[in-house]
Amino acid sequence: MGATKMSPMEQLASSIDKAQSCACIGIDPVFDRLPEELKEVEPPLAIAMFAKVVLDHIHEVAGVVKFQSACFERYGQIGYAVLERSVAHAKSLGLTVILDAKRGDIGSSAEHYAAGAKAMGADMITCSPYMGRSSIEPFVNAGLGVFALCKTSNPDAAELQSKEMTAAVGRMICDLGEQVGAVVGATNTLEETKTLRRIMPASVFLVPGVGAQGGTIDDVKAMVRPNATLHSHLGVVINASRSVLYPDAVEDEPWHDTVKREAQAFAQSCRQLLD
Repeated sequence: MGATKMSPMEQLASSIDKAQSCACIGIDPVFDRLPEELKEVEPPLAIAMFAKVVLDHIHEVAGVVKFQSACFERYGQIGYAVLERSVAHAKSLGLTVILDAKRGDIGSSAEHYAAGAKAMGADMITCSPYMGRSSIEPFVNAGLGVFALCKTSNPDAAELQSKEMTAAVGRMICDLGEQVGAVVGATNTLEETKTLRRIMPASVFLVPGVGAQGGTIDDVKAMVRPNATLHSHLGVVINASRSVLYPDAVEDEPWHDTVKREAQAFAQSCRQLLD
């Protein structure tokens, strides 16, 4: 008999433990911020080249990458094709792929979005849960892991994401099962993140906000599961995008080596959570 196929969350855990770090590198290519040598070609080709080189240099550092779909989709069908090829390249390097698309439509539409994400090769996807569980379930049914927005890292999130709302979302995430986790920003207060961990004791948190948005690894400590003995047992996967992709240039150091060094430093900082 063949080996049993891992679920998306099991695959995520395996990638985290293989890398010995819960670091996730966000692939958010913005043409205006790319190295000058890549700006000599049209934007879709430039971001394709950038994404490939970044993936080639960080795949041994971190086991998880998160593609910001909007950075590719803005270029229409060409950008979407670049995203699809970039996802395929990430998969060929053994990385677990999160598609950051924040889908959130009703069930009948969600089925189409889920089929598209699965066909692209993504392992997991981000979703907005605010139209109810039927906007999440089609993605799980398609065999994808899901990270549902719960308490995000943007400064104006509190306008809608009240304690009552995020608690309700947390309870729904628990009800939806182990293939659904929560997006919880590192920029939130310790009280907020501790509360959400109590509501979702077994759920995996996808944590944005570390780095350019001002969050730190210390801010993540309240989110980790107690008594973890493996990196995957921490229950968090921590994303950094701009701070890794666009570091200050270092004289005589190729840009991709600088990116790799920043990715290594970020992955190492994530390892502190198991100390």
